[in-house]
Amino acid sequence: MGWTLAIGERSYSSWSLRGWLLFDAFSLPVTTVSAPMYTPDFARVLQDFAPARTAPAARLGDVVVWDSLAIAEELAARHPEVGHWPADPAARAAARSMVAEMHSGFTALRRHCAMNLRTAYREVPVPDGVRADLDRIEMLWARSQGGWLCGTYSAADAFFAPVALRIAGHGLPVGPVAQAYVARHLAHPSLRRWRALGLAVDPVLPAYDRDWPQAAWPGPAPLSARAVEGAEAENASCPYSGKPVTHVLELDGRRWGFCNATCRDKTVNDPEAWPAFMAMIR
Repeated sequence: MGWTLAIGERSYSSWSLRGWLLFDAFSLPVTTVSAPMYTPDFARVLQDFAPARTAPAARLGDVVVWDSLAIAEELAARHPEVGHWPADPAARAAARSMVAEMHSGFTALRRHCAMNLRTAYREVPVPDGVRADLDRIEMLWARSQGGWLCGTYSAADAFFAPVALRIAGHGLPVGPVAQAYVARHLAHPSLRRWRALGLAVDPVLPAYDRDWPQAAWPGPAPLSARAVEGAEAENASCPYSGKPVTHVLELDGRRWGFCNATCRDKTVNDPEAWPAFMAMIR
């Protein structure tokens, strides 16, 4: 029996991302179930997570925990060895305080710059309320000094990941220390997998589109892979499921196979984000 996590669209749901990072970034196995948020399908998904009403919501047997802050505390209590909270008391107090502030604050930034991992914008205006949020964020992030907020990656970093993506995706003006912290998130393997899978499976939601000039996504440039027709490949089984190959991508003139379109397309979107694939081709 393991954890199951209900999430919304990966490309847009910052709350879902925080909940998922509390598992994946700490190497805790979890099965995800998802549906478009604010739809009858999502309401049906949540029936198995009652009394939760929003994503993320996690279940372990008969135990249900909802809200990303509650999930962080429950996982830390059940899995103290993985390090959701720093061992040092001062660092732990700072991490908990920053998580609580992130959970309830920075509303001007959230309203102005929705998380949208399908595109990036530039020349985004910065109202006074957003500038005030950015100033506070920079003050909190000053402790990172090119690393994570409390030394090793902690729940505080998981909670600020969507903020880093908002700053990156909207080209918001922050100083060098904050820029380095944002870049660290963009390169994080869990975030790269989250985005790659979202691009493969999520619908495009026009409600998240903005009229600002668009730009290329600012994260690490993915290897140049493409989906191709046919089932001929160097491998006979999918590197993720072990099932027979039905869908194929091409990378550097070589063909690699997968058991379905999702496995192929998430890999096309960022091959280096998937250790099993990279281990196979090397």
